[in-house]
Amino acid sequence: MPYVDIKCFPRTQEMREDIVQKINQVLIDAWGCPPETISISLEEVAPENWDAQVKTAEMDPREESMFILHGEKRF
Repeated sequence: MPYVDIKCFPRTQEMREDIVQKINQVLIDAWGCPPETISISLEEVAPENWDAQVKTAEMDPREESMFILHGEKRF
């Protein structure tokens, strides 16, 4: 606990490492997670494949559990 699954448009290796490290640190600081309990994956999806692979397949079915959707806070 926890497992974070990130989908994004292609980014540089430096950008990917930076965001993963920042999310990792937030989980350590805000939730008190021991580092060995955190798992983070990052998958790049081409912009032309986003709707089919991410929006329709993953986001739409989970709309009720989305805390932020398209930039809008839902809490």
